[in-house]
Amino acid sequence: MVETLTSTSSPSSWWRRWWPPSHRRWIPTNTTFLSAHKALLAALWLAFFFTVFYWQRDAAGAGGLLIFRRAFPSRMLPKLRPVAFNLTDFGAVGDGITLNTAAFESAVLAISKLRKKGGGQLNVPPGYWLTAPFNLTSHMTLFLAEGAVILGIDDEKYWPLMPPLPSYGYGREHPGPRYGSLIHGQNLKDVVITGHNGTINGQGQTWWKKYRQKLLNHTRGPLVQIMWSTDILISNITLRDSPFWTLHPYDCKNVTIRTVTILAPIFEAPNTDGIDPDSCEDMVIEDCYISVGDDGIAIKSGWDQYGIAYARPSTNIRIRNLVVRSMVSAGVSIGSEMSGGVSNVTVENLHVWNSRRAIRIKTAPGRGGFVRHITYRNVTFDNVRVGIVIKTDYNEYADDGFDPKAVPILEDISYTSIHGEGVRVPVRIHGSDEIPVRNIAFHDMSVGITYKKKHIFQCSFVQGRVIGTIFPAPCDNLDRYDEQGHLIKRSISQNMSDIDYDF
Repeated sequence: MVETLTSTSSPSSWWRRWWPPSHRRWIPTNTTFLSAHKALLAALWLAFFFTVFYWQRDAAGAGGLLIFRRAFPSRMLPKLRPVAFNLTDFGAVGDGITLNTAAFESAVLAISKLRKKGGGQLNVPPGYWLTAPFNLTSHMTLFLAEGAVILGIDDEKYWPLMPPLPSYGYGREHPGPRYGSLIHGQNLKDVVITGHNGTINGQGQTWWKKYRQKLLNHTRGPLVQIMWSTDILISNITLRDSPFWTLHPYDCKNVTIRTVTILAPIFEAPNTDGIDPDSCEDMVIEDCYISVGDDGIAIKSGWDQYGIAYARPSTNIRIRNLVVRSMVSAGVSIGSEMSGGVSNVTVENLHVWNSRRAIRIKTAPGRGGFVRHITYRNVTFDNVRVGIVIKTDYNEYADDGFDPKAVPILEDISYTSIHGEGVRVPVRIHGSDEIPVRNIAFHDMSVGITYKKKHIFQCSFVQGRVIGTIFPAPCDNLDRYDEQGHLIKRSISQNMSDIDYDF
């Protein structure tokens, strides 16, 4: 339709005063122009939505159309070893469909031959690299470029079976062998997993569904498990959707986990703990973001009589500068499998948000072991149901062979600079006659509460002290000291119990 050349006083006709008459016949009417404009905008919005939809699918796995996958700019990869290989050198194809297990295994074999020359580096370029589980080797750097995604195949027949962990007696969920991890290593030294925030994706959805339907005959495998190894660095990567525990260092020494993002759905992703240091010594976890379907971090050291016999404590562990979310369990836990003992742990600069619990110690008669010399400092609770938890009746056992007289020792635990808001129960310390909690300390605590009930600082069989003024008011089990350390009031009710699980 051609615009009629009549004068008008409408604001939209200003262009007629300067537009050449000879050109006006090419200008559409206002109605036609606006209709076409709206149609174009609608088409662009649909295209944008379609693109984002498939981009999001790619972010969670290898689904979606290849043409909608993001193209990542070429970025120079650092050379951290004397020799560096590219995964494609071994025939790998990053299309999310081709199984690349043989390529990973060939690359690791090539690097294993370089251990006397400083080892080697395996670069994983942008792409979707489907694989079954594979092992690492000593003096190796696994480097994931930006846009690189290692995808674990979700068919359990490709996952090898391994003997039970010696400190657990049998597979955590089923007697007998357990599935191995997607990325595995044993008896290694000097191993680095790092990158430009590439991703290791366990595609756990199938595993979780089969677990809930009781279709699995063996304990699910972790995403990354390093055992009996020293000098381990894991940094600058994303770990997501593990079938089971996400990152499991077992009986390792000198481990650093830094700037790692760990993700799983906050519901219906069972046992997807973020990081589980297990019988580890000299370990740092720092500058991480964790949002998972179980504990963000759970420090362990074996289960009941098997952990007692294995006798490897988790000790000298520092956790700092973390943001954690756990709607099912807790931000940072110790236990409940702590039969080898846990000691000398510092948790500081921790922010726990939108979670069921913030910091928790869990154990039970039969565990044995100890939890001692534990320091929590500068911890923030943000919309958390229960802030501080010590639970001594977590009655889940490896088998009927546990010794009920093997009771754990809980002592020397301090909480300093504890703050927050939106907390239902700031403190619930549930000691017992069998397992009392000894020498616990609170200093500089102020937590905003959502329920103004009397018993929101709950204690049972607890001995310890409060230094200065804290909010909410502490239980009567604790001695009171002023800021200078002078005793103000000694408790005569250490064995009193006001635990209330009804709110």
